[in-house]
Amino acid sequence: MSEKFDVIVIGAGPGGYVAAIRAAQLGLKTACVEKWVNDKGATVLGGTCLNVGCVPSKALLESTHKFHDTQHKNAVHGISADNVTMDVKKMVARKDKIVGNLTMGITGLFKANGVTTLAGMGKLLSGKKVEVTAADGTVTVYDAQNVILASGSLPVNIPPAPLTDGLILDNEGALNIDETPETLGVIGAGVIGLEMGSVWARLGTKVTVLEALDSFLAVADKDVAKEGAKLLKKQGLDIKLGSMVSGTEIVDGKVKVFYKDSKGEQEITVDKLIVAVGRRPQTQGLLADDCGVKLDERGFIEVDIQCKTAAAGVYAIGDSVRGPMLAHKASEEGVMVADIIVGHHAQMNYDVIPSIIYTHPEMAWVGKTEQELKEQGVKIKVGKFPFAASGRAMASNETDGFVKIIADEETDRVLGVHMVGAIASELISQGAIAMEFCSTAEDLQLMCFAHPTVSEAVHEAALAVDGHAIHIANRKKR
Repeated sequence: MSEKFDVIVIGAGPGGYVAAIRAAQLGLKTACVEKWVNDKGATVLGGTCLNVGCVPSKALLESTHKFHDTQHKNAVHGISADNVTMDVKKMVARKDKIVGNLTMGITGLFKANGVTTLAGMGKLLSGKKVEVTAADGTVTVYDAQNVILASGSLPVNIPPAPLTDGLILDNEGALNIDETPETLGVIGAGVIGLEMGSVWARLGTKVTVLEALDSFLAVADKDVAKEGAKLLKKQGLDIKLGSMVSGTEIVDGKVKVFYKDSKGEQEITVDKLIVAVGRRPQTQGLLADDCGVKLDERGFIEVDIQCKTAAAGVYAIGDSVRGPMLAHKASEEGVMVADIIVGHHAQMNYDVIPSIIYTHPEMAWVGKTEQELKEQGVKIKVGKFPFAASGRAMASNETDGFVKIIADEETDRVLGVHMVGAIASELISQGAIAMEFCSTAEDLQLMCFAHPTVSEAVHEAALAVDGHAIHIANRKKR
């Protein structure tokens, strides 16, 4: 007789492992299936985000940022350092150590909460049965009262640029470059492309970013996109918009990239090429034909607002379902689903999910963009405050960027918060909190922010919504 669980989660990424821990906390007998193994054959938890995504990329970004500041920005503070060097292998080893510590941490959390780890490839069968195929081919079937599908996503590969070991790389390969290339090509000016491009540009690599779209960061507010493009180009990233890659060729250990832009056929030769054109749901082999779960035309699992699939007792979360492919979105869906399973009234506000690009300065936003609201015919008022007018930003020598707040003209409710700045990733949660509590611009205006802080830019942007900012010229008097 097969072992039975109250909940079986397939996938131990940021959606799956959080769902498993929450379910166990709620008293449910829980198991989590994970196929990822390390070079020693041990199961690795944390998924793409922790192992080859969010966390390791931020480690590299932080290391290279410190190096770049030591070389180019600390002199203004009176700090001089000659002949600064970067040990790239040591930088990569630090990244790997951080990843290892965190994956071990999840293993510890599973043990502490009583979550059973099932090593192998998980597949949903009919009747909420889960088939787990171990690395040695052994197949075990488990029974579950509830199943949570958290299979995540995979990088999109494109025929013109097939992955080639050490030369044409996806996000995982990009994180393991252990020598600074003289030249680097990046296909795609999205989050991964810009972050990885920034890492190597700071170390002196000539970086060329090829973006097929004619607009930069079309998903972002136009002011954020404009400012971000200006600052990244100033840092040395050669961002070529409207550039469609048509082919690649390996010549003498380098990559020749062929693309077409408004001027016709073009080509560049680079030491390494990173393909960062997006991600797709990882649902192949996940579902038996008769399991009852449906996929849409793009391969995403169809779910309702509570992440319920067409099969009773089966849920799906994270990158394999609709919505932004963000780790924090997956985690909150995991918590919501676990709560729903035990009968709690739970929901997730999909209108308030922050997005962040960890370049320097960072770009972050939550809610609607100005262009979206105007297209919807919403009457709005906008407040904007530059970090150049912030005393704390001046003291930190981090005056690039701004905070922008958009409010409904009639109700004053905050509809969107957008920013470019050194710690935008930390400040954006202030906007998310305000929107979650349905704050108005006036609510933010009436708050007392600590001085001197970078957060005051949020306060001033809120004041600027009605023309009342103190530290920039006002549009109107009270």
